[in-house]
Amino acid sequence: MTSLIFIAADLAAISILTFVLYLRRHRRRDLVVSYLGMNVGVLAVATALSGSAAGLGLGLGLFGVLSIIRLRSTELSQHEVAYYFSALALGLIAGLGIEPVWLTASLMGLILLVMFVGDHPRVLPAHRHQTVILDRALAEDGELFARLEEVLHGKVHSATVQELDLVNDKTIVDVRYAYSPAPATAAVTYLPATTTAAPRHAVAAPPVMPPTEATAPASSAPDRENEPVHAPDRASDTLHASAGAA
Repeated sequence: MTSLIFIAADLAAISILTFVLYLRRHRRRDLVVSYLGMNVGVLAVATALSGSAAGLGLGLGLFGVLSIIRLRSTELSQHEVAYYFSALALGLIAGLGIEPVWLTASLMGLILLVMFVGDHPRVLPAHRHQTVILDRALAEDGELFARLEEVLHGKVHSATVQELDLVNDKTIVDVRYAYSPAPATAAVTYLPATTTAAPRHAVAAPPVMPPTEATAPASSAPDRENEPVHAPDRASDTLHASAGAA
C-alpha cells in the first residue's frame, strides 16, 4: 500500500514538473517525453530494488550512472539539465520509499518549489548570456566593453574573448550582461499659439472680390442707376381726360 502511495506521488510530481512548469515556460515537447520516460524508468528500477539489502547503495549508483548520460542528438541548456536531474531525483526518491511518508512528500515538494522559483521568468529577467561576433578586431577592454554595451543595449558584467581575428577583422566574445532597453520617447504634438474656433451656426460670408477692368462700369456711360425715377402724375391725367370728354 505504501508503494502505491509513493508511485502516485511520483506521477503527480513529475506531471507538475513537466506539464505545469517546463512545458508552459519552454515549449519543448521532445524533452517532456524524455523527462517522463526517465522518471518512470528510474521509479520502476528503484522500486524493484528497494527490497534488497543493497537497495540504497544501488539506487545511488544508478543515479550516478544515469547522471553521466548525454543526449548526442541535441544540445541541452543549463535549465534543461536542471529539469533532467529533478526528474531523476523524483523517481529515485519515490522508488526508494523513504519512511515516513511525509518525509518523501516533503522532499519531492522541495524539488518542485526550487524549480518553480529558480526558473521563474521574474527572477533576474535582465541578466542574459550570449555569444557575440563583432565586425571589428577589438583587443582593448575599454573599447570592447563600450562596443558591446552599444550593441546589446545593456550593462556588460563580463566579456571573454574567444577569438580575435586580425586578418578578417572579427572578434568573437562570450558576454554576460544585464539588458536595459532605452525608454521610448513620447510623441510631442505642436499646436499653434492661438486658435479661433468658429461657432457651429456661423455661415461663412462670400469673399469680396475687388473690381477689375472687365467688371468696373465705364466712366463715359451715364449712371442710369443713380437717376431719379419720376412717377406719373395721375391727377393731371384725370383732368385732361375730363376736358376731352366735355
